[in-house]
Amino acid sequence: MPNERTTESIVRDHLIKFGVKGQVLEEQTSDNARVRRALMRASKSGDGAGKPEFILRLPEHPDVLIVIECKANASKHESADRTHPQHYAVDGVLLYASELAKEFDVIAIAVSGTSVASLKVSTFRWLNKAQSVEELVGPHGPIKQLVRVTDLIKALTFDPAVRARSFLEVMDFSRELHNFMRDHAKVSEAEKPLVVSGILLALRDEAFLASWRKLKTKTLGREMLAAIKREAEAAFLDVDKQRVMLQPYSFLETHPALNREKDGDWPLRTLVNDIEANVWPFISTYEDIDVLGRFYGEFLRYAGGDKKGLGIVLTPHHITELFTAIAAVSPNDTVVDTCCGTGGFLIAAMTAMDKIAGNDEKVRRDIREHRLVGVEDQPHMFALAVSNMILRGDGKANLYRSSSFDPLTSEKLITPSKRHARPTVGLINPPFSQKGAGLHELDFVAHLLDVLAPGGRAVVVLPMSCAIESHPAKELILAKHTLVAAMSLPNDLFAPVGVVTIALVFEAHRPHASSPKKTWLAMWKDDGFVKMKHKGRVDSLGRWEDMRSRWLDSYHSQKVQKGVSLSRKVGAEDEWCAEAYLTTNYSSLSVGDVEKALRSYAVFAHLHRMEHLPEGVDADV
Repeated sequence: MPNERTTESIVRDHLIKFGVKGQVLEEQTSDNARVRRALMRASKSGDGAGKPEFILRLPEHPDVLIVIECKANASKHESADRTHPQHYAVDGVLLYASELAKEFDVIAIAVSGTSVASLKVSTFRWLNKAQSVEELVGPHGPIKQLVRVTDLIKALTFDPAVRARSFLEVMDFSRELHNFMRDHAKVSEAEKPLVVSGILLALRDEAFLASWRKLKTKTLGREMLAAIKREAEAAFLDVDKQRVMLQPYSFLETHPALNREKDGDWPLRTLVNDIEANVWPFISTYEDIDVLGRFYGEFLRYAGGDKKGLGIVLTPHHITELFTAIAAVSPNDTVVDTCCGTGGFLIAAMTAMDKIAGNDEKVRRDIREHRLVGVEDQPHMFALAVSNMILRGDGKANLYRSSSFDPLTSEKLITPSKRHARPTVGLINPPFSQKGAGLHELDFVAHLLDVLAPGGRAVVVLPMSCAIESHPAKELILAKHTLVAAMSLPNDLFAPVGVVTIALVFEAHRPHASSPKKTWLAMWKDDGFVKMKHKGRVDSLGRWEDMRSRWLDSYHSQKVQKGVSLSRKVGAEDEWCAEAYLTTNYSSLSVGDVEKALRSYAVFAHLHRMEHLPEGVDADV
């Protein structure tokens, strides 16, 4: 006969191993008067007090309660109408939750079965004073497994609408943050994102989190660096990588304006306080958005002068997410970005993998330790990328501080190791308009494709000039790899930087000439986003989800649509964009359409001329 004590032992061990610091785990009853009072009304037999298998209280969340009911036999997991609390796990835990919810926000968990592999788990949310219960749903769907207590707390408040609203609030705060750092802390444009990421990393450290308010002016920066170092040590085995990652943060201790005390306060303390209040709650709850990358982009937008002043243009979040869907990223893939910036593509890939993995802790840990690989040459960008991955629980941080073309790094990417397999998916937005031999955007693409395993998929975003102009790299690429598709992207995608871009999709190590399929070419010019003052491009009308679905459906089905998409055999000497081959339906054109096209061309022609001016020649000559 199945033994309920076995089920209880499995649950108890899990709660201890994956619980949180300071949690109070109780069985049958509670020392808390509010809990006891509620359970007095929750007897399964109608006589006496209710006695759940487990009650978990969390000091940091005093108004949240986790209650668990167990059954040994999986056939006794849930009745048809949930009205038999004595005999079924779901029925029983919902009875307890109905009374406890009069005092708390309740997470109710029903567990049945006697082996970890075959456990049946149902998880519910019954909010304080709510009239009914609902299934507990996290970012990856309904929770049907035993998961970490921290994940349960995140799921308790998870709501896509709330997340969107909270994110807009965080981005609005970024302008205040930018102005404060400019006017009071006097930090440079490159240092501003490092201030944010350094503080967020330090706040992960329990010792710093508990003590920073008590620290004096001379010690706050030093203790912050010590906390960042502890986080780096926890993520890396490589001492050299720790040193490289930490070096860009050294100014936090020595920067004169940042550490200057005035009237009993100073900029660094104010920044820690404001970031803990406004940014930390969001980034610790939502792992799927590259918040550091978005801050970097916002600081770029607010910067005066050259809009490329920070050295790189980051890919918008909805495009990184779109590319992972085009590449059909799964937990079985190893994803690489050979010029990863702040790690936006890697975070998008992690999110896509997590969605498939659901709440399987083993798979999610494998994703973070072995499935995400990045290369970044710029020291401050490398530090941001490492910080980003650590903040998302990346236990290995498989990031290489190196040039994309370094032979030793390339060999490490290609050769399978304990750290990671040879990559099967590549996602990149290479640096645009680099000067020097071998630094053309297509050179980055060629290198990425060579790194990928045979049959690997790559999705890259490039300036449109790469698709329409001749270049030796095009022939070299097609000699070894297949151009699967090319999608022209919205003209203002990277606003305020005025570069028109295209997405190219490749299959690695299959010569283009040997592919039986034609290349699919499409115009994806309207993603639903509009430019708004002080906000940049935003999906203010909520059109993106519909456009995304349409684009993915047309890509995966290789749909041919008049004026929008076609399939065609192309070679190295041809243009790799739909505009070169689509026929126009002139009957639908208006004067406004013509004027818009002429303006777009004028901007493109001007930017193209600027990119190709000889050194020292004035653009106005």
